[in-house]
Amino acid sequence: MLEELERRNYTDATIRHYLRFVEEFAQHFGKSPDKLGLDHLRSYQAYLFKQRRLSPGSVEHRISALRFFFVRTLHRHEFREFLPYPKVQRKLPNILSREEVARLIDASSSLFERTLLMLLYGSGMRRAEIAQLKIADIDSQRMVIHVVNGKGGKDRDLPLSPALLETLRAYWRWLKPKTYLFPSRMHRDCEQPITDKVVWRACSEARKRAGIRKRVSPHLIRHSWATHLLEAGTDLRTIQLLLGHEDLETTARYLHLSQQHLHQVANPIEELKLTSVDQCRRLYHRPLHP
Repeated sequence: MLEELERRNYTDATIRHYLRFVEEFAQHFGKSPDKLGLDHLRSYQAYLFKQRRLSPGSVEHRISALRFFFVRTLHRHEFREFLPYPKVQRKLPNILSREEVARLIDASSSLFERTLLMLLYGSGMRRAEIAQLKIADIDSQRMVIHVVNGKGGKDRDLPLSPALLETLRAYWRWLKPKTYLFPSRMHRDCEQPITDKVVWRACSEARKRAGIRKRVSPHLIRHSWATHLLEAGTDLRTIQLLLGHEDLETTARYLHLSQQHLHQVANPIEELKLTSVDQCRRLYHRPLHP
């Protein structure tokens, strides 16, 4: 399976997750996964929903890994139709306001955490892209941040703001990282990058200190950044390129999140020639059964 994933040039993160998901499937039944069949898959999918109470999106990722294993690796094509993807509800995220973002960043416990949070909001990068960011990717001459091998293996450039650059320089003078912008504390000598779990934890702990009730994740900060860009007048096509979206329809969801665009809608109820509430007041107090 590893050879098939590498041959198709899947990203390191996808390879790691796919292998782990198939390993969990095998461990659940205590057998080698190639010895398991359709009945095992049926009960396992029900187990993920009922016992583990995973979200449809989480189950979808595991189904993708199992489909790859059985169809691409074992060439058991009957599994393609037997492993349907669960229906996923596409809910709109609960966006942070600008005031909440400021509170979140100011609640940082260290310069390391503050720089990480500022970079999340100041660039809209994904958590895996933040974790893999290198010193060489910060171009202060052109005021650009290079995202190398982002989602889908694509590169893109992001604008570097002066406020973010000032924080990055202070952070570099303090920690002096050599290769990766955020090196792991456990492997500082050989300069290994942090994992994306560190990015998750920084958001969660800063949220608690800031007293924000919303569930804050790196992706929520990314959504907030894109929505605030739209409210500031940035066009959808530019936001699509900055986020690295394949499809403009994915970016268009931010129209539903932007308060400015919602308030600009001309509601047809305003055009109705209705009798005023004051004029109708006596009707509301009239007995239902005279």
